[in-house]
Amino acid sequence: MFWAERDMSAQRLASCFLLLGLIWFTSCAPPTCYSRALELSKEIMRDLDKVHKHDRTKTCAESLPKMFLDVHNSCIRSKLRDFLYVTENLPTESCRERPLLRLLKRRVRTLLSIITRACYRDLVFYTDDCEALETGNISPRYSEDRLEHVTEDA
Repeated sequence: MFWAERDMSAQRLASCFLLLGLIWFTSCAPPTCYSRALELSKEIMRDLDKVHKHDRTKTCAESLPKMFLDVHNSCIRSKLRDFLYVTENLPTESCRERPLLRLLKRRVRTLLSIITRACYRDLVFYTDDCEALETGNISPRYSEDRLEHVTEDA
């Protein structure tokens, strides 16, 4: 009797570990091209914020253009190219060699490569508002049927 109860608890424990292992395995799926682009754009924005706040890089950040990344904006490729050009040609050598700025430059280069090569046909652009990438203000885009309702109400 004792052995039967022990076998039953061992089976329950094994099935619990199996269930936890399956849950862990499903959460380890490789990132899609789209999810990687989203995550990388968030990392770049965090790094850019650090560059502007860190005492050692504040003076270097003054020459960087403002940038608010949106992977759904078709202007992101040109914005990333421009930003990469500026980071590669910072006015002083000390700014170009700062570890945080080198990391930022590497991430921008990686995101640009993902968007232009790996995810070229996977990304869907909802807007082409280039100004929104500089100001952070995303203007609403109405579809044609919504626009008709707006003009009829006016």
